[in-house]
Amino acid sequence: MPQSPALDFTDVTFRRASTVILPGISFTIGRGEHWVMLGPNGAGKSTILSLAGGMGHPTSGTVDVLGHRVGRVELRALRERIGHVNPRHPLRSKLTALHVTLTGLTGTIETMLRWEPTPEQNERALALLSRFGLADRAHAAWPTLSQGERGRTLIARALMADPDLLLLDEPATGLDVAAREQLMETLEILPDEHPDLTTVLVTHHLEEIPTSVTHALLLRDGAPLAHGPAHSVLTTDNVSAVFDHPIAVRHEDGRWTARTNRSV
Repeated sequence: MPQSPALDFTDVTFRRASTVILPGISFTIGRGEHWVMLGPNGAGKSTILSLAGGMGHPTSGTVDVLGHRVGRVELRALRERIGHVNPRHPLRSKLTALHVTLTGLTGTIETMLRWEPTPEQNERALALLSRFGLADRAHAAWPTLSQGERGRTLIARALMADPDLLLLDEPATGLDVAAREQLMETLEILPDEHPDLTTVLVTHHLEEIPTSVTHALLLRDGAPLAHGPAHSVLTTDNVSAVFDHPIAVRHEDGRWTARTNRSV
């Protein structure tokens, strides 16, 4: 029997009060694929990510996540199979990078009262931090970590529960060039080390797309302008149309760039 898709949106609408955020969209993301969603502010990217993460229900249509239909499955149980990376992680305390990573097992922001990780869980968290270049920062307090170190810690946190689906909501927000490139290196090793993992990355910038991305979805006014294999979607014409600005798109050494197309 063929495996169900990681995500399947069918004629999905989403309304907030009288405002239509998603006007009836359909797309499918296969297992083990690595997608990027691009579009201007207000295009519906965060809403799609929220529905994909089991954080809410569509107004109409169907959302299937990892073979389970939203509305017919207990969302908390579904979220245990999903890793979510949000650079605006609302941590208020001085947890160390190690303890932040361990909260990926409990799905909480703070460490749960009377919860203690097993030695094996502690070892796994340290191994993830080490793999992402943070071995010497494992015991550093969250407020002392740079934005780039926080981003890589949050990816380690999301992977602690060995999820089937990883959602990354603008993980390069606030990063300088060096930190962004370190983050890209982190994302690019995921397919080799977690071959069954499906990822969905939201960004505004083509320069923040890692070489591991296989597919792309361009959104404008809540609707897909184009979606499919990255090379066929991330074209000068499509990107110019989705941002309503003449943009020349280039692809070199596996990375994408964009600049104003002055020939138009």
